[in-house]
Amino acid sequence: MPALACCVDAAVSPPPYAFAGWDSSLPEPPPLPAAAAAAWSPAHSSFLYRLDGWGAPYFNVNSNGNVSVRPHGDGTLPHQEIDLLKVVKKVSGPKSSGGLGLQIPLIVRFPDVLKHRLESIHSAFEFAIQSQGYDAHYQGVYPVKCNQDRFVVEDIVKFGSGFRFGLEAGSKPELLLAMSCLCTGSPEAFLVCNGFKDVEYISLALLARKLHLNTVIVLEQEEELGIVIDASKKLGVRPVIGVRAKLRTKHSGHFGSTSGEKGKFGLTTTQILRIVKKLQDHEMLDCFQLLHFHIGSQIPCTALLADGVGEAAQVYCELDRLGARMRVIDIGGGLGIDYDGSKSQESDISVGYTLQEYASAVVETIGSVCSRKGVKHPVICSESGRAIVSHHSILVLEAVSSSCIDFPQFSPDGLEYLAESLTGEALADYQNLSEAAIHGEYDLGLFYAEQLKQRCVEQFKQGSLGMEQLAAVDGLCDLVSKEIGVSDPVQTYNVNVSVFTSIPDFWGIGQLFPIIPIHRLDEKPGVRAILSDLTCDSDGMINKFIGGESSLPLHKLESNTNGEGSPYYLGMFLGGAYEEALGGFHNLFGGPSVVRVSQSDGPHGFAVTRAVPGQSCGDVLRVMQYEPELMFQTLKHRIEEFADDGGTLVSGLACSFNNMPYLAPAASCSLTAAGNGNNGYLYLNDESYESSADSVGVEEDQWSYCIA
Repeated sequence: MPALACCVDAAVSPPPYAFAGWDSSLPEPPPLPAAAAAAWSPAHSSFLYRLDGWGAPYFNVNSNGNVSVRPHGDGTLPHQEIDLLKVVKKVSGPKSSGGLGLQIPLIVRFPDVLKHRLESIHSAFEFAIQSQGYDAHYQGVYPVKCNQDRFVVEDIVKFGSGFRFGLEAGSKPELLLAMSCLCTGSPEAFLVCNGFKDVEYISLALLARKLHLNTVIVLEQEEELGIVIDASKKLGVRPVIGVRAKLRTKHSGHFGSTSGEKGKFGLTTTQILRIVKKLQDHEMLDCFQLLHFHIGSQIPCTALLADGVGEAAQVYCELDRLGARMRVIDIGGGLGIDYDGSKSQESDISVGYTLQEYASAVVETIGSVCSRKGVKHPVICSESGRAIVSHHSILVLEAVSSSCIDFPQFSPDGLEYLAESLTGEALADYQNLSEAAIHGEYDLGLFYAEQLKQRCVEQFKQGSLGMEQLAAVDGLCDLVSKEIGVSDPVQTYNVNVSVFTSIPDFWGIGQLFPIIPIHRLDEKPGVRAILSDLTCDSDGMINKFIGGESSLPLHKLESNTNGEGSPYYLGMFLGGAYEEALGGFHNLFGGPSVVRVSQSDGPHGFAVTRAVPGQSCGDVLRVMQYEPELMFQTLKHRIEEFADDGGTLVSGLACSFNNMPYLAPAASCSLTAAGNGNNGYLYLNDESYESSADSVGVEEDQWSYCIA
């Protein structure tokens, strides 16, 4: 590295600045298929972001370089595909231009995808049942804890009514919403009551049975049986009872912590036998009709699935032998999602089977055990919440700015000035660095560069080195790293979202979701970046991505002719389960805006059938027991006391309480129309959302809200 040697030895002979041609562009992506064209194309992006793996059959890249949603899966016709960028522009565009004026971040729900997921799961089990000669049917339930949103639950009940699809509840409010929603569902649909129970919970479940809802109380603790017996006698309701068995089969991954003998839930063999005895003593053994178990979420392979189902089927047959009137086996959740498209059996974020292989393994195992024992085949129930709702929801976020460590491009005079200011060990390190550069000793040169930097930092702390010299040392060490090839070109993209609110599983358990740009996919990405959210928390950062990557290939942020940034949108996919329910209010960032988008015959192929703005500053303050109205009055009086232009400021203050906490363009701020130093972003001054929220009806035929 003679050029580096010349540059480092500036104290002796200052050279011109070197390495102007150094290429710091994005490293090449993995090798593309042989058929790939030389120019970057949407197919290249699909391969780079593994879209064909985790996205099939619902997402692809269209010819415009935008992500398309295929609402009916493989059955989607070309004209039925929905361009996600067009949806975002329609929803976030100003009302004066025909948009809805909603702010990013944004959750986009596709009920057609939800319907297809339900139909696919049901069809997979029905095919397995028919092909294997199984003598009973399948009817699933949706565990509402995965996403309790009213319209998600109502859609599931509506779409699943034709094949008796029901709901599962794990708490009293979940039970209340399930009871209400199932009043419009199939009368045969199960209402499965799981979770820890008190007298009120069990009484509500018995009331549901009195209301002719097909309710099953699943015992999680042995003590619950006494409450069921007493409450059923008082209410005059004959209950249907199930138990959750604590199997020996254990899922070894992260999601298997609730399985095995030491799992959180379920009853041991001994406890189940005592349940049978107590029901016999009260002449209620005929009420015992369902066996429930749960191996764990994200079951990685069908071998583990078959092992657990086989053990449970043996327990089921034994209960039948003991006199219980068994008719249903509830296999719980566990049907996994391939978040990274790897189809791996060794990962918490992938699964090594198809939906059909999962259903076939369940049906074959239960059928084989029951036939061998001479027991009538039971109705098969599953609680595959993650598999039902994950695909239908997309979180759209905007990268509002980028940042990277910016070292000075110093002159030869600056280097000479630096060298003259160094003394003692720091000067020796500088000279050793020069010698290493001359002889091409890369590792030794890097060692002396890092040691020089450490010594200079210490001198700065002691007050013997100025900021200019410290910055020059940073620049010199960066130059050394670039020449040797060990510099880190990764940038930080600041995204308009809170990880803690919208992607809590990433922060809490390290769950990875596919995150990709939703447009410009016909362009080659130019940088690698990590994502930093808006919160004042060092954990508010996404620096792990699918495929084992520590950064994400992204495009450079663009500016338009006015110098303002053009929007750059990213999508987080497969996050329809759990994220909304688990999200918190860190830094008082509330939930995103939400829209419901259905495929239609309009010119752009979609209709926005519901639009709800995200929580305002006032909303999140109320969550924390503040009273925004009183706060406003206090500040209003303060403005009137100290400010000259009080009327304008009071109006702007009122808008700030009603606006979302997230960043918005400065031009839409009520308090000032002037620019600001935060890359043109301030708080949003939205028009009233009331018309967009109140005009939406509950019935489907009233949801002709916005045809695009």
